[in-house]
Amino acid sequence: MKNHFVLLLIGMMMASGGASAAGCVKGAAAGAVVGHVAGHHAVAGAVGGCLVGRHMAKEKAKKEKAEADARKAQQAQQNPQQVPAK
Repeated sequence: MKNHFVLLLIGMMMASGGASAAGCVKGAAAGAVVGHVAGHHAVAGAVGGCLVGRHMAKEKAKKEKAEADARKAQQAQQNPQQVPAK
């Protein structure tokens, strides 16, 4: 049974893109520790942690992009370009 979980984990890691790998690795490490402490379910914890870590990384990237867009809009408002009169 453990072999199935290991194969599932390897498949999920291969399917995840490079951009979200950092969130997956951090989440999987934390999930594995918590799963192990909660009753020797380290593999299940790693899979769940990977999914949660990827989600959190995507949300953080979305928030940072929104903040950067807001800063650009604010700078454009403060420094409007002069348009020559015709």
